[in-house]
Amino acid sequence: MSDMVMVTEDDLWLDRRTKSVPRGVVTAHPLVIEKAKGSEVWDTEGNRYLDFVGGIGVLNVGHNHPAIVAAITRQLSNVSHACFQVAAYPGYISLAERLNQLVGKEVECQSVFFTSGAEAVENAVKIARGYTQRPGILAFDGAFHGRTLLASTLTGMSSPYKQNFGPFAGGVYRLPYPNEYRNITEQHCLHALETLFAAQITPDQVAAIIIEPVQGDGGFLPAPPTFMRALRQITEQHGILLICDEVQTGFGRTGTLFAFEQSEIMPDLVTVAKSLGGGLPISGVVGRTEIMNGPLPGGLGGTYGGNALACAAALAVLDVIEEENLLARSVQAGHKLHQRLNQLAEKYPCIGTVRGVGFMQAVEIVDPDTGKEDAALTAEILSAAFHKGLLLIKCGLHRNVVRFLAPLVTTDSQLEEALHIFDMALAKATGRV
Repeated sequence: MSDMVMVTEDDLWLDRRTKSVPRGVVTAHPLVIEKAKGSEVWDTEGNRYLDFVGGIGVLNVGHNHPAIVAAITRQLSNVSHACFQVAAYPGYISLAERLNQLVGKEVECQSVFFTSGAEAVENAVKIARGYTQRPGILAFDGAFHGRTLLASTLTGMSSPYKQNFGPFAGGVYRLPYPNEYRNITEQHCLHALETLFAAQITPDQVAAIIIEPVQGDGGFLPAPPTFMRALRQITEQHGILLICDEVQTGFGRTGTLFAFEQSEIMPDLVTVAKSLGGGLPISGVVGRTEIMNGPLPGGLGGTYGGNALACAAALAVLDVIEEENLLARSVQAGHKLHQRLNQLAEKYPCIGTVRGVGFMQAVEIVDPDTGKEDAALTAEILSAAFHKGLLLIKCGLHRNVVRFLAPLVTTDSQLEEALHIFDMALAKATGRV
């Protein structure tokens, strides 16, 4: 008689998922979540996991923060949706005012809201082209800007995001992104920009350069502040707009509200999303007033953009970040995480490098003998961590980077628990146990 195989409620849900949801939507872990709070989630069987993915950077204030839940509940009893193109409502205007001040400081700014990060990116490009009357957009290798047509064109990874989805949007040109570990220097990247201007498109035909101050899906690669300042100088010299994509880096992830602040520059346009809504879908473009007014009336909008519930959640998120001092917490927790990951790197030669800014940290997994990217080992590490109760995901051009996106409200004890599990996962995947 063969051994009986226990079928869990998660298994039943996942079987239904396979039948009802296309394979193109990948679910990283065989897990169905029923409850979540802070940095923890529970599956349908009641098993607890530490969530160090946070909705892929959406939950800087954690799952179901009481202040966010209360704000949404209050708003739900008044107005859930009106469509801002039909009638204005206080939350949208208040959120715009607040972000204008937080991004612009002394610079006069305006904001417009959408639903997803990809929408924000596409509209930032529309605004840039509308204002400059130029067609060209420069983006970077390894960039991730979304999955819609223009956003996937801007995205600098062929697999899995481009597949056979072309032809892609025109007018987009690509540059290398600095990567100290792989010896791609900022000087090399700036020289490539000079060459692009000479060989492919003249500066007076470029509307904007779009850059993630720290690449997200590309491998948690920070752009050196000197590189960001050089880009700012070059764009100002040629009348080109600088767009900072802060969809993943924004709202405290790197230790400042926005990552561009650490380079001491002021971009022309900033895209925001993810942690702005504390779990509700909202995105936006914030930028200099004269630039934001480039498109004519009717040129911007979206049915659900700046939904009333999402605006209420976003305002509460900004309150929580300030009241709970989460920027300082990001720096403190990030320093601790970086130190502990470096200790693990000394113990496990498969960790080629540790990098990141603030609480946005990652390790690159390589073959210790060759230094070559090891995607298979990365997958084994993630699987081992999952079975010990820790959720992590991969990133990088070669999918060999483990990224840490825990909520900023993660406690020291939860961080230590996660690092202990990660240590055990490394040991199991590398054959030490």
